[in-house]
Amino acid sequence: MALILTFLGKGGVGRTTIAIAAAKRLASQGKSVLLVSQDSGPGFAISLGEAVSAEVREIASRLWVVQLQTAALLERSWEELKQLEAQYLRTPFFKEVFGQELGVLPGMDEALALNALREYDASGQYEVIILDGLGGKAGLRMLGMPEIMGWYTRRFRQVFADSDLGKTLSPFLQPIASAVLNVSWSGDIFNQPMTQQATNWLEQGRQAIADPDRVAAYLVTTPDAAAIATAQHLWGGAQQVGVTVGGVILNQASDPGILGQTFAPLPLTTVPTQVVNDWQPLIEALPDFSSAAQMPRPIAVNVAEQKVSLFLPGFDKKQVKLTQYGPEITIEAGDQRRNVFLPEALRGKSVKSAKFQDGFLIISF
Repeated sequence: MALILTFLGKGGVGRTTIAIAAAKRLASQGKSVLLVSQDSGPGFAISLGEAVSAEVREIASRLWVVQLQTAALLERSWEELKQLEAQYLRTPFFKEVFGQELGVLPGMDEALALNALREYDASGQYEVIILDGLGGKAGLRMLGMPEIMGWYTRRFRQVFADSDLGKTLSPFLQPIASAVLNVSWSGDIFNQPMTQQATNWLEQGRQAIADPDRVAAYLVTTPDAAAIATAQHLWGGAQQVGVTVGGVILNQASDPGILGQTFAPLPLTTVPTQVVNDWQPLIEALPDFSSAAQMPRPIAVNVAEQKVSLFLPGFDKKQVKLTQYGPEITIEAGDQRRNVFLPEALRGKSVKSAKFQDGFLIISF
C-alpha cells in the first residue's frame, strides 16, 4: 500500500511545482513514486519538462508520471462495468452502449480520478503516490467521497428496509433476482456479491483517508493574504473529510514570521522560488513528509470519558452546527458536513454538551 500525498491551496501558490519537487525528492531517496496530475491541460507537462499522457510512463529512475484524462478513464470504467454486467446478468443490455460515445457529466472527474488512485494503489507498484490534484474544496470532496458514499449506503439501506415500499418488495426480490441474475440472491438487497464489493471498496477508502500513514495533505501558501486565508480554510475543511494535514509550505517568501501563529501547531517550511531547470534548492528545502502522523488527528473518540473530539482549525462555534440522528452525529462547518458513526458504547446516548477548546470541538455524551 502506498502513501498518498496531496497539496492544498489557492490557485497560483505553486502547488504543482511543489508536487513535482516532492516526487523528485522521494524518488531520489529510493522510493518508487507515481506522480499523478488531475490537470488535463498542457500546463503540467510544461512545469514538469516532460511529455505526459493518460498512460503511466517512467521519466526517471523510480519516478513514473501519468496525466488523468476523464474521457479515457470513463471508457475504461465502462468496459469494466460491462464485464460485471455480463458476469451477473443473464441478458446484459449495456453491451449495446460503447464507452467511446459517453459524455462526461459533472462529478465524474472526481469519482473516476479517485477510482484511478485506488487502482494505482492496489497495483502494489508504488511506495508513494503524489497527487497534483484540484487543491481546493473540490479536491477535498473527492477525498471525502468514500465516507460520504458509505454514509448514503448505510442510511438509505435502513430507510428502505423500514419503509412500506421495502417491506412490500422484499418477498419479491429473490424470485425476480433469480430470473435475471446468474447468481443466487437471498436476504439483504444491500448485502449481495455485486453490492458488497463496492461497499468493501468504500470502507477501504475510508480507512485509508483516516490513516495519516496512508493519506496526508500539505498546505501551500504565499505571503498573499488571500492565499493564507484560503489555506487556513482548507485546513479546517480537510479535517471535516478526515484528511490529516501534515504541515504548511510557505512559497515565495523568506520570512516565515509573517504567518505568526496562524497555522500552529503545524510545522512551517519555507521554500525558495523554483529557478528554471534547477530543482535542487527547492527539493532540499521540502519538509519530511513521513512526519504527518504526528499532527493532530481529525477525530478522536474516548469511550471511557464518553467524548468525541474533532480538530476544526479555522472555524469558531458560530460556524459549526451539530445534529444527532440515532447512532450518528453530523457536524457542519463552513460548507462541509461530516457524519460520525458512533461506537457501540456511545450509541443511544444523547449529546450533553459541545465546546471549543484549542481548535477542538469536544462533544460529551
